[in-house]
Amino acid sequence: MSLGEEIEKASKEIVNDGYDMSLGELITLYNEKELIINPEFQRLFRWKETQKSKFIESILLDIPIPAIFVFTTDEGTWELVDGLQRLSTVFEFVGILRKTDGTLEPPSVLRGTELLPSLKGISWKAGNGTHCLTNAQQFQLRRRRIRVEILKRSHPQSKYELFQRLNSGSVVTNQEVRNCVMMMMNPDFFRWVKELGEFPSFKNVWVSSKKQEKTQHAMELILRFIVYRNVTRSSSDLDVNAYLDKGTLELAKLALNKQFDLDKEGSIFKETFSLIDKAFGKEAFKRYDKENNRFLGPSLISAYEVIAIGVSKSLVVVQKQSEEDQIAFVQQQVKKVWEDPTFKKYAKAGIGGATRLSKLLPLSEHFSDL
Repeated sequence: MSLGEEIEKASKEIVNDGYDMSLGELITLYNEKELIINPEFQRLFRWKETQKSKFIESILLDIPIPAIFVFTTDEGTWELVDGLQRLSTVFEFVGILRKTDGTLEPPSVLRGTELLPSLKGISWKAGNGTHCLTNAQQFQLRRRRIRVEILKRSHPQSKYELFQRLNSGSVVTNQEVRNCVMMMMNPDFFRWVKELGEFPSFKNVWVSSKKQEKTQHAMELILRFIVYRNVTRSSSDLDVNAYLDKGTLELAKLALNKQFDLDKEGSIFKETFSLIDKAFGKEAFKRYDKENNRFLGPSLISAYEVIAIGVSKSLVVVQKQSEEDQIAFVQQQVKKVWEDPTFKKYAKAGIGGATRLSKLLPLSEHFSDL
C-alpha cells in the first residue's frame, strides 16, 4: 500500500462527521443521557477553580474554543473522548454534572479573572450569598457554539489513538493520558493496575514524592513492570513512552477478551515486591556503595527496571527455597547488578531510555545467573 493510500485509509477511519452545536444543545444531550462522560474517567483530571473560571470567561468573551470529540456507541449515544474538562466545567457551573453514584456535584462558584474581575462570586443560580449571571448572559452562554467531531462507530480503537494524539505534549503527563486510555479501553484493567499501586510492599520500596503522586508516577512504574514482562519491544529504537502506550493498550485489550490473566500477573507482582521489601525495604532501588556496603541516594528507575523484572523472572527458582534463602538470594543478586559492567555503563544519567532498555532489560532475563 502506498503512502497516499495509507493516508486516505487512515483518514476515513478517524473522523466520520462534524458540525457546530450550541452549549445549550450539549447540556440537553447530557441531561437526557445521550452524551456520556464516564464518571471514573471524569475523576482522572480536575481543573482548578481558576482554570474553570477562565474557561467560562472565554465563553462569555467569545474567545475561540477547541473542538470536542465524541464516539458513537452501539446504542447511538455519544461518548466523550476529548473535551472532558471543558464540558465538565460548563455542566458543573449550570448544576447538572453527575458524580459516580449519580448524584449531582455542587454547582461551582466562579472566581474573578484578569479581564472579568466581577466574575468573583458569580454562580448560575443566586443563593448562599452568591450572585448569578443575568438572563442575557445565560442565553449568551447557552447559545455559544462549539465544534463537535464525531468518530465512526465501526472503528472503536480510533478513539484511544485520537485521545493520545490530542493530549500528547499537553500539560498532562504521558501517564495521565495512559490512565485515560486504559479507562476508555478497559475500566477493569485500569482499576486492577490502580489497586496494585496500593499494595503495601510496593509502596514501601518506592516512596513517591508529592510531585510523583500528582503525575501518577506509581501507575507508570506498575505498567513498566507489567509491560516489560509481557510485551516484546518491536524494535531497539522504540521510544519508552511509545512502548508503554503500545503495551498498555495491547494488555488492556487482551484482558478485556480474557486472554491476559490478571489474577496470575497480580500474584507475581505481589510476590515480587514482597520479596524485594523483605530484602531491602526502602533501599531496594538506591545506588549500592560496595566499598562501604550501603545504599545511597534516591531510588533509580534503571535499578527498578532490572531488579523488579529480574526478581519476578526468578520466582520459579527461589520459591523452592526457604524465606531466609530467598532474601539472601535477592540481596546477593542485587549487589551483583550494581557491579555488572553493562549496568554501570548504561544505568548512568544521560543515557536515552530506548538505549537503556535495550541494554539493561536482558540483565533482568539473566538475573539468576549474574
